[in-house]
Amino acid sequence: MKIDKIDCAILHALQLDGRLSNVNLAAAVNLSESACLRRVKLLEAAGVVERYAMVVDQSAVGLPGNVFVEISLAQQQQAELVSFEERVLQIPEVMECYLMSGDYDYLLRVVVADAADYERIHHHHLTRLPGVAKVRSSFALRTVTKAAELPIKVR
Repeated sequence: MKIDKIDCAILHALQLDGRLSNVNLAAAVNLSESACLRRVKLLEAAGVVERYAMVVDQSAVGLPGNVFVEISLAQQQQAELVSFEERVLQIPEVMECYLMSGDYDYLLRVVVADAADYERIHHHHLTRLPGVAKVRSSFALRTVTKAAELPIKVR
């Protein structure tokens, strides 16, 4: 789908406030309500809008820590990668998981209450994932920036 200036404005507004009513969104992007709704529906149907979500403050729900975990597998065969990925999806504290190029195979962002909580996750989940040869963990000391809005531009 080709994204134009109006689509960019719609996406910008919705990334800032996903609960924005169509009336307010239409006013913000200078469209009629029906034209705005039509464009939003097209963006959703094309898969540009993946989903709507609420951003929850980690600290407020007792999960202030972020641990970045580098995982190396013993083998990088397709079956092993699939098995690992299926199991990592079952660990609720894993917020993000990326297949990587470079020195390790996967990078995970894990949310934790504290070091003891991470030790539990490490012992009961991460080291038991299929094919894991090495786990290397780094605790984030402080979040400097955490963007939720993609910098979408017209191409």
